[in-house]
Amino acid sequence: MNIGCHVSIAQGVFNAPQRAADLGAECFQIFTRSPQGGKAPTLTKEILQSFKIQNSKFKISAVYVHTPYYINFASADNRIRYGSVSVVRDELERASLLGAKYVMTHLGSAKDLGEQAGQEKTIEMLKKMLEGYTGSARLLLENSAGAGAIIGDDLTELAHILKGVANENIAGICLDTQHSFASGYDWRDFAKTLKRIDQEIGLEKIKLIHANDSLTECGSKKDRHAHIGEGLIGAEAFQKIVAFAEKNNIDMILETEHEKVMDDIELLRSFRGK
Repeated sequence: MNIGCHVSIAQGVFNAPQRAADLGAECFQIFTRSPQGGKAPTLTKEILQSFKIQNSKFKISAVYVHTPYYINFASADNRIRYGSVSVVRDELERASLLGAKYVMTHLGSAKDLGEQAGQEKTIEMLKKMLEGYTGSARLLLENSAGAGAIIGDDLTELAHILKGVANENIAGICLDTQHSFASGYDWRDFAKTLKRIDQEIGLEKIKLIHANDSLTECGSKKDRHAHIGEGLIGAEAFQKIVAFAEKNNIDMILETEHEKVMDDIELLRSFRGK
């Protein structure tokens, strides 16, 4: 079980491994393109070779890719839906070239179609996106904080979508601790929350954890990350989350601000083996 953080690919993706190592990360997450939009940087053979050499040099154990923010498989706009299909498929192909293990994505908003129709359209689009895919990277669905009609704040929604797509290239979910807390999963009552997650989707579906404390109260529906132990989830709960991740060999990625993410990494590492 490894602990890392999100890092920048500014001036080239091959710079990410050293940035991660400088922060004390054992694994890391990146965007392979601007999360706001635009053309993805070309991954030449030279860039890919340099990236892999740097990962080996800095002893990076695993790489994870996050899709851009604008993905929406449930939009009523065909251009947005099929654009999302194209981008996520491209991210899977790019992640495979980079040797990344998983690509994680949010699914979008059901505000156009309604909850049930939005979920069914998402299933349809995910199936299209995976048609003929033979890469090594696999997809993870990330839970949401629950603002508006965003899909995935309730893990039963993600369970329904996973079952509906039924494709081995979707490995499971990336569980964000802050998003789940904001959508009503209270990590301070660890045993109860773990039982609820197991009942709703199955603990075995958790393949990666985004480790973020929360600036806002449980059930707030607001996506507001805090440094570990400085938010309302608290260090005691994170000790239990780390123990669960360690027992099940689930990597943890921090998405907190870089001026203190090194401290967050060190704190989580101190919880291992306890």
